[in-house]
Amino acid sequence: MQKVNKNLNVMWREEEDVLAVAREGLDRGDDVGEMGTSVLFSGGTMLSLNILGTEIWKLCDGRSIAEIVNVLLPQFEVGEDTLREDIMIFLDELAAKGFINYET
Repeated sequence: MQKVNKNLNVMWREEEDVLAVAREGLDRGDDVGEMGTSVLFSGGTMLSLNILGTEIWKLCDGRSIAEIVNVLLPQFEVGEDTLREDIMIFLDELAAKGFINYET
């Protein structure tokens, strides 16, 4: 089972005010996909994450992809297959940029 871990050299900051607004928007059914709720910094690279990206990032603590999906599925109104695919695409992007690494 593949585990996902943050690169410990990555600095990150959660934008608490924006995150609160995004969560309220989700509760209302608004599209909050473009709202940056956290920022990652590493080696001169900065990446802004939306609410789903932020929640995925916080779970990159040695959990498997299946565990991440199971935690997030009740929080987002999306099918399991769609969520799993979105998570995999996002994690692969983070891995390509060196923000996370996979462990088997």
